[in-house]
Amino acid sequence: MNESSEVIIDGSDMSFMKDVVTVSQETPVIVDFWAPWCGPCKQLMPVLERIVKTANGKVKMVKINIDENPGIAGQLGVRSIPAVYAFKNGKPVDAFQGEQPESEIIKFVGRLTGETDPIEEAKALAVRAKDSLAAGDAGGAAQDYAQALSLDPNSPEAMAGLIRLYIEGGNETAAAELLASAHESILEHPEMKAVQSKLSLISVPEEPDITLELLSNIEANPDNLDMRLAAAKALAGVGRNDEAVEHLLYSIAKNRSYNNEAARLFLLTIFEAEGATSEVSINGRRALSSILFA
Repeated sequence: MNESSEVIIDGSDMSFMKDVVTVSQETPVIVDFWAPWCGPCKQLMPVLERIVKTANGKVKMVKINIDENPGIAGQLGVRSIPAVYAFKNGKPVDAFQGEQPESEIIKFVGRLTGETDPIEEAKALAVRAKDSLAAGDAGGAAQDYAQALSLDPNSPEAMAGLIRLYIEGGNETAAAELLASAHESILEHPEMKAVQSKLSLISVPEEPDITLELLSNIEANPDNLDMRLAAAKALAGVGRNDEAVEHLLYSIAKNRSYNNEAARLFLLTIFEAEGATSEVSINGRRALSSILFA
C-alpha cells in the first residue's frame, strides 16, 4: 500500500469508527461525503486530495459515497454535497459544504495541521462577514461570524457581529445570552461596546400606545424635559433613534445639566449603538456640537 493510499482511503458507515473516530485520536481526519452523480464533488475531490497529500501525513482523508453509505452523513445532518468534515479526537471540529476556492481549502487543512493562525483567520472571517452584510447576505455573514468564534472564542469583531445580527433579527434573548458569555477582556472593544449600547436601548413598552401618548403630551408641554427623556427612551426602544435624538437635543439646548446630564448621556449611548458612520450619529453629533459651542 503506497503512502497516498494510507493517507487517503475509501470509507463506509461500517468502517467509520475505525477509519475516522479512532484514527482522529492521533491524526486529524478529513471526511469527504460525495456521490458519483455529483459534479461539484468530482471537481472538489482531486483538489482536496492534492492538498491533503502535501500535508505529509499530518492529516488523513476518508471518502464516503453517501449513495452506498447514507448513515453517518444523515447523523451529521448533511443535506447537500460535497460536504467535508474535519475530525479531531473523535469529534467533528470544522466543516464546509459546496465548492470552495483552493485558498480556502488550504486554510481548512492548515487549521487541522496547526499551520494556520486561528486568531488571524478569525479576523479575516469577520472582515468577510462584514462584506457579506454590505452585500445583503446576512446568512453568509452569520456563518462566517460563527466560524470565526469557533476559531477564536474571544474575537470581539465576530462576537459583536453575531450579537448585532441577533438584535436585527429580533432575537434579543439570544443576543443577550451571547453577550453574557463574552470574556470580560473584550467588553471594552469599540464594537462590543456598541452592541452593549444597542441592547441597552431595546425595550418593550408596557402599553402599545405609550409612545403616542408621550408625544401627544409633549406637544402640549414642549419644555417638559422629563417627558422628552421618557419619549426618547421609548422611541429608542423601538428602533426610532433619529426621533429620539431630536428630543434629546431639544432637552440639551434647553438645559444642558438637566437631571445630571441625563439627556446628553443617553444621546451618547445612542451614538455608540448606531456606530460612528451612521447618519444618525453624524448629524446628531454635528447638532450637539452646535448646541454646546454656540
